[in-house]
Amino acid sequence: MPDSAAHPVSESRTVTLSYFDGTTRQATVRDDETPYPEGQLIVSRTDTRGVITHVNRAFCEISGYDREELIGTQHWIMRHPDMPEAAFRDLWSTVQRGERWNGYVKNLCKDGRYYWVYATVIPNIRGGQVVGYTSVRRKPSRSRVAEAVALYATLA
Repeated sequence: MPDSAAHPVSESRTVTLSYFDGTTRQATVRDDETPYPEGQLIVSRTDTRGVITHVNRAFCEISGYDREELIGTQHWIMRHPDMPEAAFRDLWSTVQRGERWNGYVKNLCKDGRYYWVYATVIPNIRGGQVVGYTSVRRKPSRSRVAEAVALYATLA
């Protein structure tokens, strides 16, 4: 993680995040973007309920979580409050149909900072049944991030 001299700490706020399953949690949010790591792919896998079963090192490094903190946790732990619920409804309805989903996502780091990704989520199918999902994230286009910010503001 970058040191605080390179990235001054902005003011933080505590927000209550609510999820589709009725779960809520308190999270710290800061208006500091963590740059996407050059030349890296961020990869995770979940079961069909969105519980994390695998993460790669790049995922841990950018998010600030240890692997042990992520495995067995709902993937929504990364959901930034600026992301509209409609985006995740679209993601879930697409992958549950067995189709690939692509989109721009603003994720929440453990320390409250955020990072943008271009995500591709694909269903993992075994014996004709969806058994989980794999998400591969790439460095996003900054112009597409700006478009996503404008679109998501209309969906909030």
